[in-house]
Amino acid sequence: MERRSLLRAAVIGGTSAALGGTLWRGAAHAAPAQPGTGPYGTLGSPDANGIRLPSGFTSRVIARSGQRVGSTSYTWHNAPDGGACYADGTGWIYVSNSEINPSGGASAVKFSSTGAITSAYRILSGTRQNCAGGKTPWNTWLSCEEVSLGYVYETDPWGTSAAVQRPAMGRFKHEAAAADPVRKVIYLTEDETNGRFYRFVPAAWGNLSSGTLQVMVAGSATSGSFTWTDVPDPDGSPTATRSQVSGSKSFSGGEGCHYANDTVWFTTKGDNRVWQLNLLNNTYELAYDDSLVNGTAPLTGVDNITGASSGDLFVAEDGGTMEICVITPDDVVASFLRIDGQSGSEITGPAFSPDGTRLYFSSQRGTTGSSSGGITYEVTGPFRS
Repeated sequence: MERRSLLRAAVIGGTSAALGGTLWRGAAHAAPAQPGTGPYGTLGSPDANGIRLPSGFTSRVIARSGQRVGSTSYTWHNAPDGGACYADGTGWIYVSNSEINPSGGASAVKFSSTGAITSAYRILSGTRQNCAGGKTPWNTWLSCEEVSLGYVYETDPWGTSAAVQRPAMGRFKHEAAAADPVRKVIYLTEDETNGRFYRFVPAAWGNLSSGTLQVMVAGSATSGSFTWTDVPDPDGSPTATRSQVSGSKSFSGGEGCHYANDTVWFTTKGDNRVWQLNLLNNTYELAYDDSLVNGTAPLTGVDNITGASSGDLFVAEDGGTMEICVITPDDVVASFLRIDGQSGSEITGPAFSPDGTRLYFSSQRGTTGSSSGGITYEVTGPFRS
């Protein structure tokens, strides 16, 4: 699905307002996008879990840090972060990282076809500050260490096979990953104030043990063309990967990453932007920039990002007003949900169940503001398809 940039049209009350019959182009002449009510309408009062939702949606708590998950004997990890869902017969699995250092890792919750929790278990241990990651087309979870010279670990959501360290994917302050089955590459973000945007080209698709790490090369503008250049030394020592290629484009705090339909989106928290790469013509632009909305858009503190089958993007806030916001294909930016009473936390790990009817996410520090106060939620309702 083709997405027009928010820099190309003014969005007022859910409709695009073009000037003189043409769309404004370029950040210097952009019409500030105005937030609409969005496809789901306004948010209601807080429910029993303190979550404000549109009409027709409900929430439930799936897990709490330090407590047993449902009726299982498994204790949920601290600081739940990036996550993804996997089909499991008629049920599904939700995987969640633990962003603590040391002993981060990741856990999983298994659901039946009715959504009942049937088991929970560890899938990765002994790692550091596992922040975001990404799902592969062969149904593994790439868990990324957000530390200097961090690794990517390929894990088994079913917990049957041991996790495997993937050093060929580069050693840097990893954040998120997104798989592109068309070009057979994995995109990677870097959470540094001068981070880079990478892609890993496996020697064989489906096997991440070897391959080539490349970095995006482009100018300093917010739109234009780009190329990929090999990173000479992916292990990042003694020279950091972000400093090895002249002309590689700097991004202010790379966060979430999502691929769909020959497009990859990623977020940068330092400047509250969502970037969009058109992979068919190798061009990039801004899909969202809160500096151009006069402080009126609901989305601040951009972080994890995922997409729905409708083409809607769901962006979680790190702080802000503790919202998950939706960006529609016609460029409406709106609040989808808000968590009340947890201003010392951040929203992490948004992921849809395989049928698209349930959205999972966490409040990393919950009401306590501590990593031991994490809460993982499920929201069910009439999501657009």
